[in-house]
Amino acid sequence: MAQQTRHAPNRLERRKAHTRSALVRAAQTFIAAGKQNVPILELTQAADVGMGSFYNHFDSREQLYQAAVEDALERYGALLDELTVGLDDPAHVFAQSFRLTGRLHRRSPELSKVLLSNGLALAGSDKGLAPRARRDIEDGVRAGRFDVRDPELATVIIAGAALVLGQLLHDHPERDDAAATDQVTEDVLRMLGLPPDDAHEICLRPLPALDGVRP
Repeated sequence: MAQQTRHAPNRLERRKAHTRSALVRAAQTFIAAGKQNVPILELTQAADVGMGSFYNHFDSREQLYQAAVEDALERYGALLDELTVGLDDPAHVFAQSFRLTGRLHRRSPELSKVLLSNGLALAGSDKGLAPRARRDIEDGVRAGRFDVRDPELATVIIAGAALVLGQLLHDHPERDDAAATDQVTEDVLRMLGLPPDDAHEICLRPLPALDGVRP
């Protein structure tokens, strides 16, 4: 059977994708600033697109904001996958994802605030941190690294810890984000059943460089 060639986007498709992306990024900026009730006209002006272009992509402001949050989750999840590739120990994968999450609150503050503004919904989302945390917990249980009765409940606790930690780091800029994150990660690992010495050692391991990394 002949292989199908992937359709390359034409100029119109590229322009539409650019317009949608501009609207999503504008919405993320407003969400991060706590401005979720701005008129659609203000959103289109911030995105530098026409009002008519908005309705080519979204039916309402709420639909755009949902797309903005989902985009942030997808980008963040993809970054976590990239920064944990090659790790075999599920406890290490989990710890590295959690430690990087804490640090990214300061390094990507706009993305962080988009996620924090939708915290309760994100705890049960199928994108971003929550599904990856549950996957790593279940892998850790199968590998004998974690002792968890209910991975779903454990995921809820972990999502809550990650979100509250992020808010704390925004509210208290004087805190060392790396030290605070590693301490919380160590406590979470112990909650999951990892021996204290193992939890401490994992949190001392070097992390991938985040300089220039943007989710």
